[in-house]
Amino acid sequence: MLDLRLIRREPEAVRAALARRGPDTAARVDAVVDLDTRWREATQAAEGLRAEQKAASGELAAGKREGRDVAPQLARLKELSAEVKALGERAKAAEAELQDVLSTLPNLPDPTAAEPDDEVLRCVGEATKTGREHQQLAGERIDMERGARLSGARFAYLRGDLVMLELALVQWTLTLLRGHGFEPVIPPVLVREQALFGTGFLPDTEQQIYHLPADDLYLVGTSEVALASLHAGEILDAADLPLRYAGFSPCFRREAGAGGKDTGGIFRVHQFDKVEMFSFVQPDRGVAEHERLLAIEEEIMVALEIPYRVVNIAVDDLGASAAKKYDIEAWLPGQGRYRELTSTSNTTDFQARRLEIRVRPGAEKAKPETLHTLNGTAVAVGRTMIALLENGQREDGSVGLPAVLTPYGAPSELPPAN
Repeated sequence: MLDLRLIRREPEAVRAALARRGPDTAARVDAVVDLDTRWREATQAAEGLRAEQKAASGELAAGKREGRDVAPQLARLKELSAEVKALGERAKAAEAELQDVLSTLPNLPDPTAAEPDDEVLRCVGEATKTGREHQQLAGERIDMERGARLSGARFAYLRGDLVMLELALVQWTLTLLRGHGFEPVIPPVLVREQALFGTGFLPDTEQQIYHLPADDLYLVGTSEVALASLHAGEILDAADLPLRYAGFSPCFRREAGAGGKDTGGIFRVHQFDKVEMFSFVQPDRGVAEHERLLAIEEEIMVALEIPYRVVNIAVDDLGASAAKKYDIEAWLPGQGRYRELTSTSNTTDFQARRLEIRVRPGAEKAKPETLHTLNGTAVAVGRTMIALLENGQREDGSVGLPAVLTPYGAPSELPPAN
């Protein structure tokens, strides 16, 4: 949620910033300004009439004590009461409409977010290898056919060595993140609507979310939703920041609108596992924390020996809550191109404002202020395993796996698929 006070103070600056996302978005700022003006005018007029009501009530009481005719005061009080009620209803309606429109505005993009197209910042590793796709290398260890019989398209059974690889990958990642100061968390994956609204997924990505109407709960597409809500409604002490969490959970996405893209294998499925980083920081530490999350993502890629590139995402592809986003795209030899593997976003105060998460500054009696939140995918397990299979493939169809994973239970190599 954008700061309404900022829109009041600097409507032109907000309009210009949002225009980078598209003219329709910027146009909504005018509606917010108009509704805010109507709300405040009605509220102020009602407050003025309440003061007049109080004075008229005093005159009525005095008139009764003195035995004077109080009919004029009674009539005026009735008029004032009706006017105050009407103004109150007008203010309430304007405020409700204001909040509805305000909730549709995305975050202000960072001035350094790419425009008009994604910007490749750097490439790391040799992205020249080509070869078989992951499903050919995995064989029945990725069982799409039986997964489809059980649950429909875009579901899979993982079997045998790939199960051990996934568990090792998750354990290794959580251990690494704990060393960077992240507390491991296994959060709920069913959440209420407010959690999705608070993180900016509603109203924005309804078409991608699974809803359970009987319980009015939603399946999360990322543990970012639950981690952001961990401190919803709280005032945190400045001395406790930064707070960093590493959430591991299954994730669920409908992939509506995918239009038949990536239908083979596990690149784009409805259910997958992920380790997500999430940070709560002081407002002036957001930019530095964003670079820190990106550095950790790159550390993981280097340790896993996956060639990759870092991309500064264009403003029109940021998503509602992000002010700036980096993607890490892995080289996939089976496709002969880079594909998104992880991302990290600086959401500034957008999510924290919706979730009412504030920080109490160190100064005594200082007013709490909205803090900043950031998120970053450490490991999207399915896609990371694709990158490991395809980059580790050998001519005989076997796959060599990174040495860092073997102490955590992963095999050192996978034999050729049957």
